[in-house]
Amino acid sequence: MSENFHFGDKIDQTGDRNVGKVQGPVTYGDVDQSLQRITPGFEALAEAVADAVRHLSAAGVPDDVREDASHLATTIRAEVARDEPDPGTLRRAVATLKGYLAPIAITTATAGAAVGGEETAHALIERLGTVL
Repeated sequence: MSENFHFGDKIDQTGDRNVGKVQGPVTYGDVDQSLQRITPGFEALAEAVADAVRHLSAAGVPDDVREDASHLATTIRAEVARDEPDPGTLRRAVATLKGYLAPIAITTATAGAAVGGEETAHALIERLGTVL
């Protein structure tokens, strides 16, 4: 039997599963998705996608873009958890995610927003392109 306790931003899990603590603002969905197995060879892609979604959230993009990016990340996580991930599905999803990052680099440079935002977006686009 397994018990889960949720106290704000910390989750203590005890029972038949691993014992662990997660700090920071998390949801049960975040924890469930992070526990998915990743097919060997796709770890770098999963990390790059997570970083891209975090950057989109921090960049102040509209809610609908963040939601779409989050859904894409969920699709990619599900695909890389399969025994044989479909390269076509991954390419299309990554290309769309890169498309969400591109305007951030342009807007950041044009608006003179936070220094480093443009470089971060460019670096994430390049990283997403090389991990697939």
